[in-house]
Amino acid sequence: MSHADGSADPSAITSPPTSPRLLPLGDAAWTLEFGRRLDPALAEQVARLAARVRAAQLPGVVDLVPTLRSLTVHFEPEAVEAEALGAQLLALAGAPGADLPAGRHWRLPLCAEPAFAPDLAELAERVGLRPEAVIDGLCRAVLRVGLIGFMPGFPYLIGLPQALHLPRRATPRTRVPAGSVALAAGLCGVYPWDSPGGWWLVGHLPLPLFEADHPQAPAWLAAGDRLSWQPVDAAAHAALAADWAAGRLRREDFLMPEDA
Repeated sequence: MSHADGSADPSAITSPPTSPRLLPLGDAAWTLEFGRRLDPALAEQVARLAARVRAAQLPGVVDLVPTLRSLTVHFEPEAVEAEALGAQLLALAGAPGADLPAGRHWRLPLCAEPAFAPDLAELAERVGLRPEAVIDGLCRAVLRVGLIGFMPGFPYLIGLPQALHLPRRATPRTRVPAGSVALAAGLCGVYPWDSPGGWWLVGHLPLPLFEADHPQAPAWLAAGDRLSWQPVDAAAHAALAADWAAGRLRREDFLMPEDA
């Protein structure tokens, strides 16, 4: 079962099937569904298949839309025979394992002081950890962007430590502040806009993840990217926000050296 902000009941988490189902989406797209549950392993299978399809440069394919459990392949019906393309996609899905696309590696600041983390204490109590241990576990993990969705620039980050998996809040908020870093259903997310939401708010990012006026890529993150959190205090949080507003920082400043 999924919710308005894309989270799912952790009881739905399971292991992936051995092969995807091929489902027609109108007469100009195929969806390859690896499962109906939320599972980071499914997202990895989707990412691998998307990389294979891109590398194959199949005639007629015009767009790929990955999710956490499926890949939709849009094609030009006039340029390719649908059944033949479907067979090619299934063959690619069954090919030997391949490395995940490396993506870029971001290191982003996270302020988890009480004013920015209204749910941290309760979440920590529910998972049996101290608040400091929750943030330490979050910052030690290298998360992977499974997809961008729900709203422009919202990343669904997989790879959260098992100890931090818990259901979404029973009562959603009518307004979550932009920049809020949140956990739910084994995922980490960042709200790039003020929005309703039912995830647990454990910190804040003092930078935008979506720049509507960017000429090439409004969203900072993309599926396959990696992300590490760097803890900062309230003073550093304020300084980073001020530096960004004054134009003294660029998004590239938050890439790891090998990706900058």
